[in-house]
Amino acid sequence: MEKDLKQVHSHILRVVLYGPESTGKTTLAKALANHYQTQWVEEFAREYLQKKWDEQQSICTLEDLPFIVAGQLKRENQKAIKAKKLLFCDTNVVVTRVWSETHFDGYCNPAILEYSKKSKYDLYLLTGIDVPWVKDDLRDRQEDRQSMFDHFKSTLDEMQKKYLILEGNPVIRLNKAIAFIDLLLKKQ
Repeated sequence: MEKDLKQVHSHILRVVLYGPESTGKTTLAKALANHYQTQWVEEFAREYLQKKWDEQQSICTLEDLPFIVAGQLKRENQKAIKAKKLLFCDTNVVVTRVWSETHFDGYCNPAILEYSKKSKYDLYLLTGIDVPWVKDDLRDRQEDRQSMFDHFKSTLDEMQKKYLILEGNPVIRLNKAIAFIDLLLKKQ
């Protein structure tokens, strides 16, 4: 993994869509970016791992994770330059950290762990598991949704990050997120 991973400096608020798989993060990221007329960062891992699956029928390994973190950050930095006041990130390094810990017996590459502690985000939108599961080639923890959610939440608590839990249908989630983000923008 690159030793000097850095977020580009900007004065925008960075908001991460964060939580277990199949909980509406991408849908919400798109809707929020549209509402605020700004940028959102697509999930690098999904594209990368889908290609790996399609070409090799192979799943994510520990060796993929540093590459995923670097690819995600590169996308984030490109969008941060174009963003207006807000940037919505459909995942980040902390998501990769949690995924590593839950899929590799608690292990996370020390460089990823360190970078997850250094990264700066203004708000995490933790998506609840009260939406239907949608199966695809990459999703694998349908039976563990509650334990996955608990791990995501406890990581934010441990890191003392600001977060908002979003539950309910997509409209309820969107409206709750907008109300909270509007308050953050007023405080700026």
